[in-house]
Amino acid sequence: MLCLIGDWKIEGYSLGIDVLDQKVGKIPPGSNIMIVGPPMTGKSVLGRMFFYNRLKDGSAGIFVSTKDTGEKVIDWFKTNDLDISRAKYGIIDCVSRTLQMDINLQDTDRIRYVSSPVDLTGISVKVNDLLEEFWKKEQIRSIGVVIESLSALLMYSNLQTVFRFLHVFSGRIRSVDAAGMYLIEEGMHDPRTQVTLKQLFQGVIETKDEGGEKLLQVIAPGCKVSGWFRYNFEGAKIDLKEI
Repeated sequence: MLCLIGDWKIEGYSLGIDVLDQKVGKIPPGSNIMIVGPPMTGKSVLGRMFFYNRLKDGSAGIFVSTKDTGEKVIDWFKTNDLDISRAKYGIIDCVSRTLQMDINLQDTDRIRYVSSPVDLTGISVKVNDLLEEFWKKEQIRSIGVVIESLSALLMYSNLQTVFRFLHVFSGRIRSVDAAGMYLIEEGMHDPRTQVTLKQLFQGVIETKDEGGEKLLQVIAPGCKVSGWFRYNFEGAKIDLKEI
């Protein structure tokens, strides 16, 4: 399936890391990918670099932040010399209204606020508004969506509620040929939770820590497997070596 953007065509989405893209190829439009692994293994960097590479190639991006404020997310890109100032994107900030005890924070061009990570309806509405804006108004046919992270949603809502939310959410991603990345902390949830949620995704990026070494593997849609890589990350830079 080809997505049309202006006068050029996209066959799929890149992960934004050359060696992995060479191994598994393009991620098909409409795909939803889970990034799963223990804390401190670079999952946020992987998600944020996927988001950045969508903006860099002229696509649009939507970033749902359940951990950092919208301003902190933008500052991360600035700190790592990643210029998104002219890009088409929106950040759904799920924490500022709670942290600042100000339910009247007003949406801006870049940041849309919801009351807390428990407000799944609010998240859906804000994301749908941005999808409509990019798809219909801006005529952008390539959109990357990141949720950082599902674990925060699961802390506030039960598995059944989050599953229903993601079932509709991931379906919306498929309907507009976008690509979604969803982070989840391994070890924070019982095995049933992870297995249940995996049903909604077409691919998985796995990270793990073995004896102080960080390992990463991609299982892309179509069962394309990258194999395991050793990797290190600093800021926004990720260095991989195939095992």
